[in-house]
Amino acid sequence: MRAVVTVTGKDKKGIIAKVSGFLAEKGVNVEDISQTLLQDYFAMIMLVDISDLKTELSELAKECEKLGNEIGMSIRIQHEAIFNAMHNI
Repeated sequence: MRAVVTVTGKDKKGIIAKVSGFLAEKGVNVEDISQTLLQDYFAMIMLVDISDLKTELSELAKECEKLGNEIGMSIRIQHEAIFNAMHNI
């Protein structure tokens, strides 16, 4: 099972470390990552394996949002199937 994590906001040091460390603690493995800077703004998309997730995906989504608020970023996670369905025309 896989999911897509998006992280956006004003660039600052340690974003990738904080997000990937948080996900690792929850049993989530990062399979692929893409990140870029658009002037002062940071944008990252991660494809993650949630097979060993230690909680429900909905609970993890709430925790991601909370972490995002703490570090001043927007962090969202969606199951891969939902992400694909939303982005297919």
